[in-house]
Amino acid sequence: MRSARSPCSGSSSGWVRSPDCCRPAVPWLSCRFNRDPGAAPIADPKQARSAFDRALTFLRAGDAAMAEQLLRDALAEDPGEPNLSSLLGAALNRQGRGREAEPLLRHGLALEPSYAKGHEELGRSLLQQGRSEEAIASITRALEIDPKLHSAQLILVHALSDCGRADEAERRMQAFLQADPMREWLVKAAELHRTGKLEQAEHIYRQILQRDPKHLEALRLLAQVALASEHYGQAEQLLKRAIEVAPDYLAAWIDLSRAQLERLDLDNALASIERAAAMSPGSATVQIHLANVRARSGRHDQAIETFRRAAALDPERPAPWIGLGNTLKTIGRQAEAIDAYRQAAVLRPGNSESWWSLSNLKTFRFTDADVAAMERELAAQTITDETRAQFSFALAKALEDRGDYPRAFTLYAQGNRLRRKLEHYDPVQTEVINERIRTVFHAAFLERHAGQGHPDPAPIFVVGLPRSGSTLIEQILASHSQVDATHELPEAGRLVLRINRARADRIAYPEAARELEGDAWAALGRAYIDDTRKYRHGAPRFIDKMPNNFASIGLLALALPNARFVNARRHPLDTCLSCYRQLFARGQPFTYDLTELGEYYLEYEKMMAHWHESLPGRVLDVQYEEVVADQPGQARRLLDFCGLPFEDACLRFWETGRAIRTASSEQVRQPIYASSVGFWRNYERELAPLINIVRPVLPALG
Repeated sequence: MRSARSPCSGSSSGWVRSPDCCRPAVPWLSCRFNRDPGAAPIADPKQARSAFDRALTFLRAGDAAMAEQLLRDALAEDPGEPNLSSLLGAALNRQGRGREAEPLLRHGLALEPSYAKGHEELGRSLLQQGRSEEAIASITRALEIDPKLHSAQLILVHALSDCGRADEAERRMQAFLQADPMREWLVKAAELHRTGKLEQAEHIYRQILQRDPKHLEALRLLAQVALASEHYGQAEQLLKRAIEVAPDYLAAWIDLSRAQLERLDLDNALASIERAAAMSPGSATVQIHLANVRARSGRHDQAIETFRRAAALDPERPAPWIGLGNTLKTIGRQAEAIDAYRQAAVLRPGNSESWWSLSNLKTFRFTDADVAAMERELAAQTITDETRAQFSFALAKALEDRGDYPRAFTLYAQGNRLRRKLEHYDPVQTEVINERIRTVFHAAFLERHAGQGHPDPAPIFVVGLPRSGSTLIEQILASHSQVDATHELPEAGRLVLRINRARADRIAYPEAARELEGDAWAALGRAYIDDTRKYRHGAPRFIDKMPNNFASIGLLALALPNARFVNARRHPLDTCLSCYRQLFARGQPFTYDLTELGEYYLEYEKMMAHWHESLPGRVLDVQYEEVVADQPGQARRLLDFCGLPFEDACLRFWETGRAIRTASSEQVRQPIYASSVGFWRNYERELAPLINIVRPVLPALG
């Protein structure tokens, strides 16, 4: 008989095994255990039950820390209560504190060895401690007691993977999926997803969720569609729903961290991936993701250590070495970065990313053996378009460095064609939205609302096109003692979302901006300042170098009337060619077709002409060629415009020891060189279609 003194007592006569007390849908412990007969009596059983219920509510809501606090307070009154101590073990597990959880969970299981969920929690605790074989035994016992315990099946897959039993883990996962009544729909949707037919895949995933709103794979895969479509907020919400259903769904935690990272929600991205790492500490995949988040968060030393740990966990995998190389490149340790990329290529010569990463160093030169190896890989018939594109860009750079410009351009053209197939870009839509912006933000409108925004003078916006010298301008400014460098921030673009969210009707930006008045403009500016504070390091001024913000200068000028705007300019053909020769990690979809690239350049010129006319004196043009010819004079001009006193360090910008993530990272770590000026002439014949498009804005070609 169960003791009537348990907080889980369903009646005065004794314990009740009530399904309400331990519902299968609850992914953590519920009241279950016999009370130790030797324990002291409970002063107030109702109080213990109330504490249990409140803690369970917080645990279900994801607040394990609050659950822990409530349970510890309750256990101070009743140290022997097994339900409270076992739930505390579950709360500690959720915080990655498996070592502390283990004795609490073993205490509960000693009283009720047949409780499946208790064995699952113990397995989770052991897995967090790296005791994967013991974890497998405990989780297997849980499944023997309750074969339908889905959360335990997922944890078992993690444990088997951590032990290197990948084949068995895959069989377990496939068996789990095979039992899904929606499997045929999922297989069809996954194939559509794989082949890039995202809208059709999304439709099927949503149909599955209409039938089963808690379907884990449909939630996660729909979130992946949202990630691919850059709808990061939507992806985050879907993944949180999946985690509510299955808190131990490792893949969902990894993808959630990715979504948060894309939104630059760095603290939550780190918390999510650390939760995944606590669940599966022996997973190289999780360690790679953890290292990526640490690198993006500026924790470069930790990232380097974590990438090396991932490489040790999976010595045959190139991904940790590529991530390590990227991090070393970011902080200027080029020789070590080259070694890391080389190691990735040795492990898997067909891994195109390692070769492309070497070429993306810009100052690196391939050997004859490298060229031959890349040519062999490109000759393969079975590689994907993405792989072929990366090899094409890398080999093109190698041939270009040898002066073989015709063959190099052929490969650049091939790589661009392949990448363009993977991009979703509508040039007409770009022209339409730009015209709408110019229509709303005309001179009279800008004058009427001038000065209504937030007065903080801290931001310096560096805008322009990619590969136009914006990183050089940023590096000069970042060398000043009063200026913080950040990176390409998304916060300016999010002001548009704030405007749209404030509307109950369907009127959106830019037209919605017409109805904003003084307080609203000040609120937008204040929101931007508040949201960007996390990137700053105490200097009174900071740089926001998001080149594509050039279309938003009107919005930003009203929200932040004392901000400065610097427009990075370069010869149109050098700018466009440099874009065409660059395989961007993300974004910039207009750069993969010469016609679209030329048309986009004209749109940029048209937009900047509008801002110069409508906001006279608010934007400083800095011409790359003039900086090369007269760095001291142009640096003084730039600093004067920004209201900054001259400092000699701005002339030695390459000595500034900061992390740089852009494609120009290696080039701006050395003194200015003139070899990139007029580089387009090496491809003048091949660029004829582009020249015809941008001719109206070309300087004399003589």
